[in-house]
Amino acid sequence: MPDPVAQVEGARRMIKDRNTVWHHATVSRSRREEKNRHRSVVLWFTGLSGAGKSTLAHAVEAELYRFDCRTLVLDGDNIRHGLCSDLGFSIHDRSENIRRIGEVAKLFIEAGVIAMAAFISPLRADRERARSLFPHGDFIEIYCQASLEVCERRDVKDMYRRARAGEIKEFTGISSPYEAPENPELVVNTGGSPLSDCVGQIVDFLRQRNILPLEMR
Repeated sequence: MPDPVAQVEGARRMIKDRNTVWHHATVSRSRREEKNRHRSVVLWFTGLSGAGKSTLAHAVEAELYRFDCRTLVLDGDNIRHGLCSDLGFSIHDRSENIRRIGEVAKLFIEAGVIAMAAFISPLRADRERARSLFPHGDFIEIYCQASLEVCERRDVKDMYRRARAGEIKEFTGISSPYEAPENPELVVNTGGSPLSDCVGQIVDFLRQRNILPLEMR
């Protein structure tokens, strides 16, 4: 059976071979960053379902908004309502989902935005492929660390119970693997630390990397 991911990659190569050339914008990324008064980066939140990725991403965005930063959260559920509504949850579909998100995040980087991608993104290879789209230092992997037990206790969507009952197939952490990051830029204890502490940890990190405007240093 053909590999769907390989087929997608092959199609991309064919398009590039037909004299497709990247058009460089007149208004460059650096000019947008200068106007925004902050650098553009991707904050890639990864972790189990229920680890607090979306909650943390939106809380970080709210904090950055106070300082007039240009931001956008790419949320896993929201993306699957539109851009990735044609994908399921097989390993191949998950890989394609992350490939598309990586490409979207790349566009927002060019727009001078701090893009926050909150996705389980269970496989290291998929996250590394997303990282490879960006210059060094522009992709910040944030591991939202929470044990399976904590995530199951939270289970506000009743997903873990249904997965253990066999009602949901290929559910990460139960019937499908999750590969925790080996060398993330940041590990945040979302399973045990208060949300405000987690937000503060990320904002401090962004200060140290000189990503945020002078007012926040």
